[in-house]
Amino acid sequence: MSAKHFVVDPTSAVLSSLHSLTLTNPSLLFDESNKIIYRHLSSLSSVRNVSLVSGGGSGHEPGFSAFVGNGLLTACVCGTIFASPSAEQIRKCLLHRLPADSQGTLIIATNYTGDVLNFGMAVEKARAMGKKIAMVVVGDDVGVGRKKSGKVGRRGLSGTALVIKICGALAESGVGLEDCSRVGSLVVENLVSLGASLSRVHVPGRAVKEAKEEEERLGPGLVEIGMGVHNEPGCEKVATDLPGLVHKMLAQMLDIGDEDRAYVKLETSDQTVLLVNNFGGVSNLELGAIITEVIVQLERDYNVKPRRIIAGTIFGSLNGPGFGLSLLKLADTGLGRGKSMLELLDAPTEATGWSATIKCETWEKRYETIAERTGVDESELKRSNLKIEPEVLEKALKSGLGRIIAAESEVTRFDSIVGDGDCGIGLKRGAEAILDMLTNTDISDDAIASLEKIVQIVETNMDGTSGALYAIFLNSLTHSLRSLDNSSATSITPAIWAKALALSLEAMGKYTPAQPGDRTLMDALYPFVKVLQKTSNVKEAADAAKKGADETKGMKASLGRSVYVGGKGYEEVPDPGAHGLSEFLTGLAEGL
Repeated sequence: MSAKHFVVDPTSAVLSSLHSLTLTNPSLLFDESNKIIYRHLSSLSSVRNVSLVSGGGSGHEPGFSAFVGNGLLTACVCGTIFASPSAEQIRKCLLHRLPADSQGTLIIATNYTGDVLNFGMAVEKARAMGKKIAMVVVGDDVGVGRKKSGKVGRRGLSGTALVIKICGALAESGVGLEDCSRVGSLVVENLVSLGASLSRVHVPGRAVKEAKEEEERLGPGLVEIGMGVHNEPGCEKVATDLPGLVHKMLAQMLDIGDEDRAYVKLETSDQTVLLVNNFGGVSNLELGAIITEVIVQLERDYNVKPRRIIAGTIFGSLNGPGFGLSLLKLADTGLGRGKSMLELLDAPTEATGWSATIKCETWEKRYETIAERTGVDESELKRSNLKIEPEVLEKALKSGLGRIIAAESEVTRFDSIVGDGDCGIGLKRGAEAILDMLTNTDISDDAIASLEKIVQIVETNMDGTSGALYAIFLNSLTHSLRSLDNSSATSITPAIWAKALALSLEAMGKYTPAQPGDRTLMDALYPFVKVLQKTSNVKEAADAAKKGADETKGMKASLGRSVYVGGKGYEEVPDPGAHGLSEFLTGLAEGL
């Protein structure tokens, strides 16, 4: 047994924790292979109600998974510790774990790149199959101001629980998808949150020595304000007592003179709800003292008397010795009596994460066993009339993929300097999987069918942010080509590819704000598409992509991990993702 954890294996910890939810609430079911917690159909008050889905990395318990239940979530999709679930997990949830007769599905995701991209990709695939889906992205953190957060925006913190509770109660009452989505966005607009911690958390499975180093990172007497729920560093380290800490936190949340962080303006007539969230390692004794100090200062310094005070471990960070404050300004939902934000927060729920008790009737009810759904993958597409020479496609792909594999060590070195070092490995893994498919499967002369096979390989074998970006782009490319299909057989030309690529580039803007100059793979992709549109010459387009990737040397990142945690060495190396993509495109051109 570890000196830090009762369960050392992180995978076992996640799966066992999720399984426990079905033991404490018999109306829940667990899809272990996809890490989905979902409600039994017979526990739903109406199968027509909007389905509410959320999720994210594990380690935030009771957040997400324990919010599944009557009056809150219909289902939750979980990742590994502090990592978003894959788009494939989410897609299977949307297609197989929700009532088929629902009037729509609302997804609530926190504003982290992996969550937005993976949930977004699953949404697009489900929409392509005719599903009615909306998504609300929660960003409530004021730890990082407008200037530093840039295009990324506010991170999602404990206020996410308030968004889920209000939308869950609306869905339970039968309100439609459009209003549920609109009110969810309204809650986000009126929400501010901020965290503080005495130390970083320790993740199961990591060395005891590392845990000790994490504990000692701040030093005695220091507290970090603005610390995120994934061990991200905060915005300020201070030596202060509890009153001083609360004073600084409330000022950062409510000072309307701070243009960088004044997201919500409170008037004396405004009504509010306060959430005091335990990261997981603060004793109940201390949490009570924190609550008292916050309430005293809110009333004394801001004339704010919250109508409701919600406290406890709602949106945790493993064993984090810290807490977060969330303040919601109650706004008019426009839905009339019984559906105000306050009434929706007060509405009953059986979700154990909301400190609710399970009714006797729920315990006594007999639930029939539901067999696992299997069968044909719904993502299979019908054949198209856009034709391509299989030998030409295979030769070009093998050339491009070979260059990616050869460049892995270089891309990894670049990413170790400016990122987390996994970009090269991820690209190589995807390239090798596609090469394996080309070796063992015959390529069709149907351009869309061939592309769809590649999409499935990318979704299965490439993870992380880059995997999600490639999968979203290639799925959109498939859809764009389908929109350009003819009624009779037509050989696909560079001009058709260019038009489809341009449409896909536009679609990617829904899920990432990245543009040329942000030091991302867009610095290579964008010029490739634009030059191909202009010239229909693949080699010239690939040269433009290489030029764009090379020009990322010295660019300061506007998106990605370095926005929050910083990074040095970007002056000497190109963006790893842009460089990897340019290598593929260069090889593709060489193979044609």
